[in-house]
Amino acid sequence: MARHEVEDLAALAVPGTVIAVRVSPGVRRNRLWRDGDAIRIEVTEVAEKGRATAAAARLLAGALGVAPSRLALVRGAAARDKLFRLD
Repeated sequence: MARHEVEDLAALAVPGTVIAVRVSPGVRRNRLWRDGDAIRIEVTEVAEKGRATAAAARLLAGALGVAPSRLALVRGAAARDKLFRLD
């Protein structure tokens, strides 16, 4: 997959689903892909004041085909490993 692409995760877009991701902030390009069973997200935003988390949520929402407002952060506001719930 090219580094600028976002993998289609529409099959996971079931309300109530909890999605674990690993976020890497401050990279050159936004990217989302599956690494085995894990979902990896790289965002250009830096990890300060929640900017990287918000960017990761937007990228994940796009891959799921849902509005970003439907994703709720369950755990990991200040960590690389995060849990999002689809409402």
